[in-house]
Amino acid sequence: MKFLFDFFPLIAFYAAYQIHKSYNDDGNAIYVATAAVIVATLIQVGYNWFKHQKIEKMHVITVVLVTLFGGLTILLQDPLFIKWKVTIVNWLFGLIFLGSHFVGDKTIAERMLSSAIEVSDKIWLRLNTGWALFFISMGFLNIYVFKYYDEETWVGFKVYGILGLTFVFVVIQGIYLSRHIVEDKSASEE
Repeated sequence: MKFLFDFFPLIAFYAAYQIHKSYNDDGNAIYVATAAVIVATLIQVGYNWFKHQKIEKMHVITVVLVTLFGGLTILLQDPLFIKWKVTIVNWLFGLIFLGSHFVGDKTIAERMLSSAIEVSDKIWLRLNTGWALFFISMGFLNIYVFKYYDEETWVGFKVYGILGLTFVFVVIQGIYLSRHIVEDKSASEE
């Protein structure tokens, strides 16, 4: 259920875009979708606050950027703001992953996964670097798509392309990690 709820704003964006585009050919689908993603993100954060009395850092970053860039998109009637938001979020995450190499004892990847798996420090560093490069690359890919393709193609890329590429990258990371996981000796002796 949490998995679906995490995608609630993306689903709201895509549904609003497709529904508006189906019934109106007025060029405003991106603005309707942007309003929907702002409202859905605020609902998501509000729900998390009331249910858990806390908000995840990722959701804070997302709600600020969605509200800022979405608000500018609607206010100035310029879809470039919401399109750039995708790149800025990806670059920000990439920089956070890269920065974690220099701040603290563990990289972001190790902080997120070390309770579930055990690998060497070298592998954590590679995994973390891989995620940093992935996010930075996705930011550049987003720019390419919104510059050289139409709006509807960009919306499809934002929803399906980024999600699909992320899934493929996670699978590749999983295969790589499976070759380097340190087995628990006590479990293997039983």
